[in-house]
Amino acid sequence: MTSAIQIQNVSFAYNTKQVLHDVSMDIPAHQITAFIGPSGCGKSTLLRCFNRINDRIPGARITAGSIKVHDIDINRSDIDLQELRRQIGMVFQKYNPFAKSIYENVAFSLRVAGQNKRATLDEIVENALKSAALWDEVKDRLHASAFGLSGGQQQRLCIARAIANQPEILLMDEPCAALDPLATLKIEELLMELKKKYTIVIVTHNMAQATRCSDKTAFMYLGKLIEFGPTMQLFENPKDPQTEAYVTGTFG
Repeated sequence: MTSAIQIQNVSFAYNTKQVLHDVSMDIPAHQITAFIGPSGCGKSTLLRCFNRINDRIPGARITAGSIKVHDIDINRSDIDLQELRRQIGMVFQKYNPFAKSIYENVAFSLRVAGQNKRATLDEIVENALKSAALWDEVKDRLHASAFGLSGGQQQRLCIARAIANQPEILLMDEPCAALDPLATLKIEELLMELKKKYTIVIVTHNMAQATRCSDKTAFMYLGKLIEFGPTMQLFENPKDPQTEAYVTGTFG
């Protein structure tokens, strides 16, 4: 099985506060990997290491280890961060469309990259909205404000915006936390389709969600990786007592 992301003995700190301790795992390509664990355990911090969004926080740094994306160390000094973030798209917990039309939300990063050819933009926008299972709902109002969409639609628009760049990897930080159960189900169904094209890593507090849509699950606690393996194995036959306590609701 091909690894999309290789994490080797990674430790990470915000100034003097160590938040990740010696984390190692290989994230498989074209599968959905879920990170679970209680609040503050390091899930989102680890996720944001993959596209170096943490670089924006003063004092945030990897203190040991390496992260490789397709065998390239992403913390090398010569890495082009703009290209890295094109390759690794991200969807956040709270849907955050721009104050623009539906069309311009999807086209935004393409325009920033210098693509202004209308026919090309039209094609990419349509394909991205179709991939995000949103095209049929918005094709007749592409130039209306994105804020007129429902919460679930806005989150799918943010997914379309992320995949318009044709990334290889999609990071999702609790993408359904602000959504109702029906909108959550649509996102989960969408993820099952998207993994055919993309490697997906999702942070979730919802353990039922992890069991429904992930292939692999990592359980983290106090900045350490406690257990990582096939999702159903981790939930039904965990190897570590801490994992068992968490997935059975004894703590967390």
